[in-house]
Amino acid sequence: MGITVKSDRELDYMREAGKVVAQAKALLADALRPGVTTLELDRVADAEISRLGATPSFKGYYGFPATICVSLNEQIVHGIPSDRVIQDGDIVSVDVGAIVEGFHGDSAFTVGVGQISDEAQRLIDATRESLKLGIAQATVGARVGDVSAAVQGYAEGLGYGVVRQYVGHGIGRAMHEDPQVPNYGAPGRGPLLREGMALAIEPMLNIGGWEAEQLDDGWTVVTADGSMSAHFEDTIAITDTGPEVMTAL
Repeated sequence: MGITVKSDRELDYMREAGKVVAQAKALLADALRPGVTTLELDRVADAEISRLGATPSFKGYYGFPATICVSLNEQIVHGIPSDRVIQDGDIVSVDVGAIVEGFHGDSAFTVGVGQISDEAQRLIDATRESLKLGIAQATVGARVGDVSAAVQGYAEGLGYGVVRQYVGHGIGRAMHEDPQVPNYGAPGRGPLLREGMALAIEPMLNIGGWEAEQLDDGWTVVTADGSMSAHFEDTIAITDTGPEVMTAL
């Protein structure tokens, strides 16, 4: 596909998609409590995205059956909503995407439900912070490797495993475009970042090792060692004044 630079109009559509995603995330965060099923969360997101006049990015994408991905505890990404009941002490990662005028916004967050362990809270906080550090490197003239190295250096410095099989990506008319944006790598390497590019940066950190496995459902990805995982993601635009987060409220 090649790396694309978006026009101002295209970025405006992505900003609108990002607002839809942000509003859906806010509703989902309010709905996350013990006793709620992951399928109920999916219905909340589907209704809100539709109410705002957008289309879910994930539903039907390579056959994915739901509007959002909901991944609990040792699940890293791509969890399928179901009748599973969220319990006190779970950590829950939610990934949301929406399309406006053919352009995508994509974002994810992880929260603890009820009383979670200090270890789980530290993981969530570190993953959120690693996203912020990665975004800060996404400037005109930088390289993808600068983003990757910022995430890896911070996360591994705290002893976390940085998932390698799944990475961030370019985004626009397609949900996944070039370039890939790994959460590991060397600074000064990789594609050059130019004004008008859009990226989805998404660190996934594990308390244990970085290795991941896919379950038999063909979607859900879990840590190979059964340790907890957290996931944060935002869609950003590369601008002449620095990175612009398009999926924040």
